[in-house]
Amino acid sequence: MTQPFPFSAIVGQDDMKLAMTLTAIDPGIGGVLVFGDRGTGKSTAVRGLAALLPPITAVAGCPVNSATLTDVPDWAQVTHTELIEKPTPVIDLPLGATEDRVVGALDIEKALTQGLKAFEPGLLARANRGYLYIDEVNLLEDHLVDLLLDVAQSGQNVVEREGLSIRHAARFVLVGSGNPEEGELRPQLLDRFGLSVEVTSPKDIDTRVEVIRRRDSFDRDSATFMTTWHDADMALRDKIVSARAALPHVEADDAVLHDCARLCVALGSDGLRGELTLLRAARALAAFDGAPVVTRDQLRRVAPSALRHRLRRDPLDDAGSTTRVIRTLEEVLA
Repeated sequence: MTQPFPFSAIVGQDDMKLAMTLTAIDPGIGGVLVFGDRGTGKSTAVRGLAALLPPITAVAGCPVNSATLTDVPDWAQVTHTELIEKPTPVIDLPLGATEDRVVGALDIEKALTQGLKAFEPGLLARANRGYLYIDEVNLLEDHLVDLLLDVAQSGQNVVEREGLSIRHAARFVLVGSGNPEEGELRPQLLDRFGLSVEVTSPKDIDTRVEVIRRRDSFDRDSATFMTTWHDADMALRDKIVSARAALPHVEADDAVLHDCARLCVALGSDGLRGELTLLRAARALAAFDGAPVVTRDQLRRVAPSALRHRLRRDPLDDAGSTTRVIRTLEEVLA
């Protein structure tokens, strides 16, 4: 099996890499939406990040990657008791996927041959405790969007059909990518993404040459290339693991909470999800930086990705959402 391109070897795209790193530290941030040009490393980044993360410990044979025997659902009929280590799962959700394939359905083969009502798990089961990646997420059919909204809200997949009543854990980091020129994302799903980043093709010749050089080296001799970048990936893994351990102990004082609220009020974002996401992302960044408390510096660095997709359209302001966030940051946090 071919190894994914090393996460550390991706040239540029710092906002995208930082956003994905933060969700690896705190999956509760809510996933990453990446909008931009094709061929800018969106899928490469999520697979590379998952590959460098520590393996998850799961019950052998469990279709939903349960961490302990008590978490294994009854319908799974797992006969093994040992725990195994497996790579962090990255599951693709194709645009043309049926609802049965996504949530799971009656196992037709067992029903016909054995007369049993057995459940065949879907993509959401396989993605539990990992990543669910949707390319061209803005083109996803409405019924699948509604389904993902329900699961993202509850953290559980519930299937009740054909005489089955099944539920299982479905907690994953949702990563969506797409080209905004091909259609907009439904506001309900857009709001469910914790962070949003915009990626573009590099304009600098030297940067493009470095992208070509590294990709060519990887394609020609992937083993040597992986060895070259192994230490950088392992250093990042260690930093993520340390940040996960430190995260519960990172403090955010009332001044930071006031800054979060003032920013969101100034930007006119709806609801309170903006403040909560901004705070979680800033706390994860502080843990990644090794800082014991959240500072304005962390707020400034994560605010564009946490808030740019939550802004109302302003017909009197033709500036892009990122420009509006940065301008408001300068005014509120001067």
